[in-house]
Amino acid sequence: MTIPMDDIRSLKAIQLDALKEVANIGAGHAATALSQMIGGTIMISVPTINISRLEEIPPQVAEPDEPVAAVLMHMLGDLTGRTMLVFPRPSALRLAELMLHRDAGASQELGEMEQSALKEAGNILSSAYMNALSEFMHIMLLPSPPSLAVDMSTAVLTTAYLQFSSQKDYVFCVESEFMMVQMAEKLRGFFLLLPDPASLQALLRAVRVA
Repeated sequence: MTIPMDDIRSLKAIQLDALKEVANIGAGHAATALSQMIGGTIMISVPTINISRLEEIPPQVAEPDEPVAAVLMHMLGDLTGRTMLVFPRPSALRLAELMLHRDAGASQELGEMEQSALKEAGNILSSAYMNALSEFMHIMLLPSPPSLAVDMSTAVLTTAYLQFSSQKDYVFCVESEFMMVQMAEKLRGFFLLLPDPASLQALLRAVRVA
């Protein structure tokens, strides 16, 4: 059964709750893995999850002329598509510092080491969300190696948008808040899931069964 594309936004609260639960499980996995990497406790909450067209996403993530760092990965296996983990630049810099065990403010630019650290963090986080999804749907998902884009939010998301046809432009956006317990700091990030049409249908079917 093919679910009409226009019906996607009318997902009932119970179905969105099922997706949020998957995201919460992924966030829990991600928090554990990230805490081990930085040697301190990180907690990740999932305050919102929504479904919208890709071109509507930039204002949620950042102002159009605000720089962001986005870690992109291809989703392979039983579902195909892309994932994108997007951080406003200040959050990206701070996350890189944590990964590199540096003090706050030590990194002023996203240099080679910072970018490498962000890719590693993106790999950990995106893989955790994908694992939660694969467990929920009882399928196999494999992440590709991560790539990093640093640009204005509209440019980063437009690049992703151009790689999809008009049929592929629905995106699941999970806003996440990262809390560094010992430092009493918070960072904000967004996990975007951009499934291919067949994968979108499979995902919606799984949620409707849930």
